[in-house]
Amino acid sequence: MLLMPKLSAILLFSVSLMAATDADVVTFLKKGIGANPNISNLQIEVNGKKNIPDMKGWQAYFTNIEADVKQGGDTRHIVQNGTYFINGDYIASELTNLKTGSRLNDTITPEFSPSFYGKHNLISGDANAKYKVAIFSDPLCPFCRRFVPEALDYMAKYPSVFGVYYYHLPLSSLHPAAETLTKAAISAEQNGMHNVVVELYKVDVNPNEKEEQKILDAFNRTMKTKVTLNDIRRPSVVSQFNFDQKVAQAMAVNGTPTVFFNGQKDTTKTKYKEVKVK
Repeated sequence: MLLMPKLSAILLFSVSLMAATDADVVTFLKKGIGANPNISNLQIEVNGKKNIPDMKGWQAYFTNIEADVKQGGDTRHIVQNGTYFINGDYIASELTNLKTGSRLNDTITPEFSPSFYGKHNLISGDANAKYKVAIFSDPLCPFCRRFVPEALDYMAKYPSVFGVYYYHLPLSSLHPAAETLTKAAISAEQNGMHNVVVELYKVDVNPNEKEEQKILDAFNRTMKTKVTLNDIRRPSVVSQFNFDQKVAQAMAVNGTPTVFFNGQKDTTKTKYKEVKVK
């Protein structure tokens, strides 16, 4: 599920940038996105670049976009990743292969750094397993609730084949309760509880609930735990939560579930099923 419509949707598909530098790209994007009167406190930075295979001269620019967005009577603080394609004098917010119909926005991603495979993110399998599978998920995302438990259960049966790394990515603008849930899960894991992530998808709570204690009550009923408000505010919990968000930001992950298979984005989310496990 996507976080929200792209802040950059107001941009033209292709416009002149006159041999852009990073600073030129940021200035151009700020001018275009900032023209929307509902957007304020806009901040944009370039996180990285990548040459596009088989497209001479084209580079993908990975950006972080942060702003306050007025929606109706509310103002929300939004943090998003953006991918833009640059070739000399031109910038495009989207590129699509005419023959296959595939969007490069869905397939071109930054390099998955080895440092992103944190020990606390490894929830099943061996760190030296042949295949590393990274899953970014929101426990209240409807698709995630169908996909993630099944995928985790399957791969956990083959620990020497799959090392499964899980990253909490609550989409708080869609499911306000998700952030408190994920912090409760992190706290329970740090307290020594096993299989927390799988059980997390069984918690019955209103996704729109904002009262933290009510969310914790639902979590504790399902998990048979006693996680408190103080627990989810522990520095170690906040640090781990922030690490997952930073990895998602670095990898330009905007929606859930997002899967990387051996460092490459798996748009099918099913490459693990293609592996011969016996």
